[in-house]
Amino acid sequence: MPINITMPALSPTMEEGNLAKWLVKEGDKVKSGDVIAEIETDKATMEVEAVDEGTVAKIVVPAGTEAVKVNALIAILAADGEDVAAAAAGGGSAPAAPKAEAAPAPAAAPAAAPAQTAAPAAASSGDRVFASPLARRLAKEAGLDLSAVSGSGPKGRVVKSDVEKAVSTSGTKSAPAPAAAPATAAAPAPALAKGASEEAVLKLFEAGSYDLVPHDGMRKTIAKRLQESKQTIPHFYVSVDCELDALLALRAQLNDAAPRKESAPTYKLSVNDMVIKALALALRDVPDANVSWTDSNMVKHKHADVGVAVSIPGGLITPIIRKAETKTLSAISNEMKDLGKRAKERKLKPEEYQGGTTAVSNMGMMGVKNFAAVVNPPHATILAIGAGEERVVVKNGEMKVANVMTVTLSTDHRAVDGALGAELLGAFKRYIENPMGMLV
Repeated sequence: MPINITMPALSPTMEEGNLAKWLVKEGDKVKSGDVIAEIETDKATMEVEAVDEGTVAKIVVPAGTEAVKVNALIAILAADGEDVAAAAAGGGSAPAAPKAEAAPAPAAAPAAAPAQTAAPAAASSGDRVFASPLARRLAKEAGLDLSAVSGSGPKGRVVKSDVEKAVSTSGTKSAPAPAAAPATAAAPAPALAKGASEEAVLKLFEAGSYDLVPHDGMRKTIAKRLQESKQTIPHFYVSVDCELDALLALRAQLNDAAPRKESAPTYKLSVNDMVIKALALALRDVPDANVSWTDSNMVKHKHADVGVAVSIPGGLITPIIRKAETKTLSAISNEMKDLGKRAKERKLKPEEYQGGTTAVSNMGMMGVKNFAAVVNPPHATILAIGAGEERVVVKNGEMKVANVMTVTLSTDHRAVDGALGAELLGAFKRYIENPMGMLV
């Protein structure tokens, strides 16, 4: 009997993904373990492997389709010896993407849309047009009547490429019609109040003075999580200055002593590698700060899993150094280089960036002197690292020049109060200013 291939859940929190690419075509034979497709989540691009053997009878969701729900039918496989045509016609009992997304009630085309000029393929029954959320938004921005667009998605669903094709053939402009601002629209602050519609915001700007760039999955996730963080977590901030001269000297000594393999050093430590280790050891020394908050319990972690914010096109991701307090500086350095490289390529696995007990955000290399980072739940802390710079300091009544960096610890005040945060930051400062302690 036909074998249904459905959109897999690539992480515990995944609800939908983009079907970026098919690596097989209808008629191809596949066996268990073959990579058949690439799925884009909000953070990474991941490969999907076939579980069963057979022949690809039908590709239900075409490449490039966005917002495909988990468990939606994406392809049908004919088992060995089964008639391919019969399998293509007989499969499909799994829930399909259009049905899963039929919830949005205000799905009718805009009132100002032009009259229908073609028979609507996606709404032949005269009911609601089935279209992806992105397709709806793009159609609205272009002033395009969705009911006049033939959908190429599963069961006639209108997807992004259908709207783009319709816009290009009709010559419809992408700038929205409502953007022409009346003379009185420059003033009202209420238009920017919480929950203001896109139309209300666009009325504040001159028509043609902007472009609309749809949010991708990563940006939506970042916005959602940061908004939830600031709305639910009572942030508390503690800052301290750390002298770096001893750390910079030890770093240079350790790098000079690095064994070489094929004329290249086996490791090259960065200040950030030493910051990760210092924070992990500080959490080991102050275990009451290595926690996560839940409504019922305080989750006390046995190891310091340190996430490190990595900037990538369109946002950021936080790969995690697991059990960082147990690892050598060279191991942390090499692991971080590998994670950072794959993060920029969007090749991290979910388990490599989900979870963690704390995080480091380093903007020192960008010349930022100090800043406060936003706690990323389930973490209760995040350490913001500023630039190391020469400053005048007073030692034994004399002014001297030292390399100093300012660090700011943001805490979830429900779990880590001011005194505990100060204790953690004091432990971190001791390791940074006495870095030999990280080697024993």
